[in-house]
Amino acid sequence: MPTDRPLRSLANEQASDALRAQQLRALIDAEIDAGGGWLSFCRYMELALYAPGLGYYAADDRQFGAGGDFVTAPELGGGFAAALAVQVAQLQALSAPQLIEAGAGSGRLAADLLVELEALGALPERYAILDLSGSLRQRQQATIAARVPHLLERVLWLDRLPERFDGVVIGNEVLDAMPVHLLAWRDAGVFERGVVRERAADAWTLGWAERPAAPPLRQRALAIAADSGLTPPYISEIALAAPAWLATWAGIIGRGALLLLDYGFPQHEYYHPQRATGTLMCHRRHLASDTPLLDPGSQDITAHVDFSALAEAGCGAGLSLLGYATQAAFLFNCGLTEILARAQTSNPAGWPALASAAQKLLSPAEMGELFKVIAFGRGIDARLLGFVRNERSATL
Repeated sequence: MPTDRPLRSLANEQASDALRAQQLRALIDAEIDAGGGWLSFCRYMELALYAPGLGYYAADDRQFGAGGDFVTAPELGGGFAAALAVQVAQLQALSAPQLIEAGAGSGRLAADLLVELEALGALPERYAILDLSGSLRQRQQATIAARVPHLLERVLWLDRLPERFDGVVIGNEVLDAMPVHLLAWRDAGVFERGVVRERAADAWTLGWAERPAAPPLRQRALAIAADSGLTPPYISEIALAAPAWLATWAGIIGRGALLLLDYGFPQHEYYHPQRATGTLMCHRRHLASDTPLLDPGSQDITAHVDFSALAEAGCGAGLSLLGYATQAAFLFNCGLTEILARAQTSNPAGWPALASAAQKLLSPAEMGELFKVIAFGRGIDARLLGFVRNERSATL
């Protein structure tokens, strides 16, 4: 019976998800027990998202796109890749024709960038993708093969960071999914929030517990409070993984640049007194919530990016800050208006959808203001096209 096959497939998928959730929960419970009944939220977030074969990003490839849990800028289209390619082409010309994309998602950005770079006569000799999820690698390969089969041979997948690299590194919505520490500023001091097991009816659930923050986190939290004028009670995140990741790249890049796109704020906006519950959010089926302890492994967990911390880490590790701007300003600077004008003439049937997507990319009420673009580099002396106007490094 043809109609039975999808039903069987769905049943198998649900059974697999249930088993995976059970195994992930057992792993989290075991780490809580091993830690004396308390697990740092940072470690919990790492397990929930990246536990091999079990975490949200490690288990399957159903997160991205209209049928998944969220839509990223590349999935929208709207000229995003065409504008980004203008900046990538300039950076390759200033460094080397090599490109690495960290966390390539569905592979849509890689495929679209290859199309646009080919049109610009700026194809990289190698387009490397750094993604540890086997299922996502398969989806990326399928996406690229369907869109640009003649360029698939230029693409390779990395299992680890290279020892040395000249060229361009791109990370689109990678930093927000890196684990963060969750801190609570209280009248009694600074505490780190962690995960515990609680008895509820006939089951064990996950709950919150706080303990005094370790000295490095405490010192960082006190400095933030002094700089931002915070007063208890206040809860927010401190990201150590993202700045450390950037500093690691500083030891790898010889001549080249990192171009990072994500949502977030400079420090004085991130730790604003009115943002007293932090930025931690979960995403599932295009619905947002603030329940990260619910059904670990079944939902995305993110935190906004502190771009001031990134700037401090990158520059402190020897990189130069090449630019910082809102996504809207960056895309305008890279010629998105002209790209849309050409598309209106060349593709009138597809124009309404293209214009609608571009509106989401640019509107202050959508992605235009909240999303930022920051660039770091070494050996790059020219002013980057994406930051020629409305550059905001002075706000960091």
